[in-house]
Amino acid sequence: MTLNVVLLPEPLLSLLPDATLRERAMHLLARQSGPHAVRQPVSVVGPREATDVQLSCAHRVGQVLGSLRVPVLCGGKNGVMSAVSEGVSACGGIVVGLLPEEDTSLANPYLTVAVPTGLGIIRNALIARAARVMVAIGGGLGTTSEMALALQWGKPVLAIHGAPEVPGYRRFDDEESLLDALLGELSQDR
Repeated sequence: MTLNVVLLPEPLLSLLPDATLRERAMHLLARQSGPHAVRQPVSVVGPREATDVQLSCAHRVGQVLGSLRVPVLCGGKNGVMSAVSEGVSACGGIVVGLLPEEDTSLANPYLTVAVPTGLGIIRNALIARAARVMVAIGGGLGTTSEMALALQWGKPVLAIHGAPEVPGYRRFDDEESLLDALLGELSQDR
């Protein structure tokens, strides 16, 4: 496969100060570009009632993924879901919210696409199954179910900032390490 030569968009330069992260991002952006690009989504999950640290992290992850043209899946509601959606949409990316309700009235305003599944918490299975990789930022029981399902389907689950402990997940203590692992996962052929 021939990769396109790309330059990192300006927002990524400040979001990824580390040279290794920038190199991984350039490789991924080249793979995500061109007429034959296949863009596999990343699920970002976490609590509706999130801490400032969790919200900031979700926003940054969203900005990075949006700048790299990586589609994002989330539950489409508030908290971590809204923060990641805002980050993605601020960088011109695509963010899909799989809502538990039968309508979009409770969707966060930053979604590119709001899908009212009408499935309630069963929609967690869709969020887990459809993703190439899952990022868990904090969370409770809903996040635990999403993480467990993703792991059961062989999806990598990267977790930070108080995400539930689920056997098989990878926990990170800092955002740079999380982003490095995320970009590494997305750079692999699958």
